[in-house]
Amino acid sequence: MTAFPVPTMPAPPVAVVGLGQLGGSLAAALVAAGRPVTGWDVDPAAREAAGARGVRIARELAGVVVLAVPLPAMATALDGLLLAPDATVTDLGSVKAPVLAQLRPALGGRYVGGHPMCGTERSGHAATDPGLFTGARWALCLEPDTELPRWLRAAEVALDAGAEVVPVTAAEHDDAVAAISHVPHLLAAALAAAAGEAGPLALALAAGSFRDGTRVIASDPAFVTAMVEGNAGPTAAALARVQAQLARPWPELVGAGHAVRAAPPGRRPVRVPLDRSALLALGRAGGAVTRRLAAFVEGWVPDPG
Repeated sequence: MTAFPVPTMPAPPVAVVGLGQLGGSLAAALVAAGRPVTGWDVDPAAREAAGARGVRIARELAGVVVLAVPLPAMATALDGLLLAPDATVTDLGSVKAPVLAQLRPALGGRYVGGHPMCGTERSGHAATDPGLFTGARWALCLEPDTELPRWLRAAEVALDAGAEVVPVTAAEHDDAVAAISHVPHLLAAALAAAAGEAGPLALALAAGSFRDGTRVIASDPAFVTAMVEGNAGPTAAALARVQAQLARPWPELVGAGHAVRAAPPGRRPVRVPLDRSALLALGRAGGAVTRRLAAFVEGWVPDPG
């Protein structure tokens, strides 16, 4: 029988590799929550800033190890660091299937893919915000070989940071974020480029709708490029769906979009057993985990009322 960690057991330490906006914010949030946190970054300034927030700076990593580095650096993030043999490894990458393919050979079921749906167009350790994860959805991957006790430990890290955990598979995650994250970055780039072609007058008149529609393209271009190219197949499919929508009669398109955004569902509380199928069913229903208890988790699913 699988031995699950229970909430009365001491929570393991957390180590965060990469102390930019996401990693630095996570480390700061966990320190505020009372978790012991070790951090490392190749940038001395990031290490110094994290140390000033109460993070222990060291190369020795144990407990739950979080990789908060850019996607191109994920495969080598642990090089030169001392990883405890029993450590659980998770990450904050915006694409999951490629990272799973990179890390699974060495880590197997010890790796739990993760992606918090937060962050801003800012980057670097100066953008650290301990409240960044509060109320955010945090996708956490449950593959057939994922060790569920390790998934629960990674989930506890997300919950302690203030997030709500959405159980998914890597493939499901990549399909979903292509539609609601990766394509919006491409659309923001297209809107900004088209407005630039319209000339100085158009840019001078730009107000709220243009600002909101193009905000994310202020992100680091290298980050955005790595994200969309790393999820090229699902992103191309999602972009094709957008192009099909744009081909509809405009009144029909406006009405359909308004209906999706104007009627958000309510929430219905649920309890879910510590079972892979049940947890994934919660995520597929659009729900999330909000609390870890001994033999189950509490959360919610959408309730259309």
